[in-house]
Amino acid sequence: MGKSTAASMLRAMGLAVHDADAAVHRLMAPGGRAVPEIAAAFPEAVVEGAVDRRALGARVFQDAHALKRLEAILHPKVRHEAHRFIEARRYRGDSLVVLDIPLLFETGGERLCDAVAVVSAPRFVQEARVLTRPGMSRDKLAAIRAQQLPDQVKRKRADFIVQTGLGRLHTLRTLRRIVKILWDNPPKSPRSGRRRPSA
Repeated sequence: MGKSTAASMLRAMGLAVHDADAAVHRLMAPGGRAVPEIAAAFPEAVVEGAVDRRALGARVFQDAHALKRLEAILHPKVRHEAHRFIEARRYRGDSLVVLDIPLLFETGGERLCDAVAVVSAPRFVQEARVLTRPGMSRDKLAAIRAQQLPDQVKRKRADFIVQTGLGRLHTLRTLRRIVKILWDNPPKSPRSGRRRPSA
């Protein structure tokens, strides 16, 4: 959808961004806090003290039970990392930070947020972007989509929508408007209603 590009733009604006995907990588790297539990659940996916992401993906791909088991290991740890990030940035005096979280609504991650921006693109744009990635196929894309809420549902639940199919400049302008709204009118409680910027 363009989430990584949007996160990079927000970093360039000077905002601290917590990358949940990067947190997962750390958790599964040598010495990572998730390695022992993953080794117990999926021993074939741990090699020399680190999780082999390819082997793990092959194990849980299209196995709903295995995927739920993996999520039960990872999601609480990723949430803990997000809490630590928020507290560290609060200690530094930051009043606005960004959590870059895939599967935000699906994992209940929106409860960590005062406002949610959903990054969205038309289906054909998403397919064109994703299918250029190494190892990606239409079957794999379909399996990924099956784990996600439909885009129209996420858009309805969001406080802001960032349309990335209209080019980088449009995305940047929308993000700047969102940041200005949040600076000018800080939410007084988590997920308090916000006015969406026109797109």
